Amino acid sequence: MKRKNFINYLVNENCIFVREGAKHSVFFNPLTKRASTLPRHNEINNFLARKICRDLGIKEIKK
Repeated sequence: MKRKNFINYLVNENCIFVREGAKHSVFFNPLTKRASTLPRHNEINNFLARKICRDLGIKEIKK
């Protein structure tokens, strides 16, 4: 999945962009008070996307 599409999904699920790291972006879910990092690759594989969703406490994205 494209990184841009995944970021749009996170924002629609009420996650907030916190900061850019050297190689990752950090997102925070204020509803669950959980955070996760998103690598700055053009493509995010589906396994990693599901793991990030679980980390943030949101429903897993469909393929």
